[in-house]
Amino acid sequence: MGINPSFWSGRKVFLTGHTGFKGAWLALWLQKVGAGVTAFSLAPSTQPNLFEAAQVDQGIRSIRGDIRDYDALAGALRDSGASVVFHLAAQATVADGYRFARDTFAANVTGTLNLLDAIRDVPTVEAAVVVTSDKCYVPSAAGEPLREGDPLGGKDPYSASKSCAEIATASWRESFFNADDTPRIATARAGNVIGGGDWAAHRLLPDIIRAFHAGNPLSLRMPDAIRPWQHVLEALAGYLLLAEHLCSDEGARHARAWNFGPTETDHLTVGEVAERCARLWGGNARVEIANTNFQKETETLRLDATHARAALGWNPRWNAGQALHHTLDWYRAWHANPKDSAHIRALTLAQIDDYTATP
Repeated sequence: MGINPSFWSGRKVFLTGHTGFKGAWLALWLQKVGAGVTAFSLAPSTQPNLFEAAQVDQGIRSIRGDIRDYDALAGALRDSGASVVFHLAAQATVADGYRFARDTFAANVTGTLNLLDAIRDVPTVEAAVVVTSDKCYVPSAAGEPLREGDPLGGKDPYSASKSCAEIATASWRESFFNADDTPRIATARAGNVIGGGDWAAHRLLPDIIRAFHAGNPLSLRMPDAIRPWQHVLEALAGYLLLAEHLCSDEGARHARAWNFGPTETDHLTVGEVAERCARLWGGNARVEIANTNFQKETETLRLDATHARAALGWNPRWNAGQALHHTLDWYRAWHANPKDSAHIRALTLAQIDDYTATP
């Protein structure tokens, strides 16, 4: 089952975090299917960034604001007249969770609750998808794939903040969104997403691109760590499809937590992904192992998305090889002419077309 463009055409959508990597891709996809988008976010956190590189603000109402500012957030949501809300604004990296632990909780927990409380006072909202992370779970000691009913937790501040956001959203759903005439609220936990336009520090693909483009070896901190790798469009397709189901006659039964992750064959080690990228990049691209690791992370993280496949009809379209190929193609195009935003926007939209056309 694919995304239904007629559902989105002319529909008013409120999106937080559109200046971030994942949010920028979603803003472009929503524009492509004809949605009327009001977007609320801080300025881009990296330079360069996809928001500017692909002219994401074209065709949407883009508002600069902080989700920790309840009045500004609530006012923007109310003025948007949105029927669907996507909440992607967050502090999004494990490394910055260590560096800015208190701010991470303020953004990821208080910011989420600000939005949920604002939704209570906006009668046009029918559904909201709150995006958290696969790192919200207590890791499986045996490395088993994690399911939606598994315990939540997190030893590092970022992971803990995401588990708290899940618990808080579930509380608000049970307390304030449990009647037939209230909005349907779901949470989404995706695997490690990759794609063009991510320049965050201490993420594998941006680190790979920076090293290979500069002609330097890539230094890996945790080459044996296993992650559920998927292209960013896989996760976004899940969010869009979930929102459609939340707005259906049977939407109430979809108001719950959902995993969106790749097939088992795409749960790969960091080293495997890096070596594949080196082969695709060619030239003198090479990988080496770092002597030290400056932060603690889960060694094995696998995600079970069986429920999304069965209940939503969502299925991955690109395997890891296809995802890496499209990602490296995007960065090569950007490096060839980083100032040609019109071309980068067209390329990004074309990759969305390629994805939706893939059986």
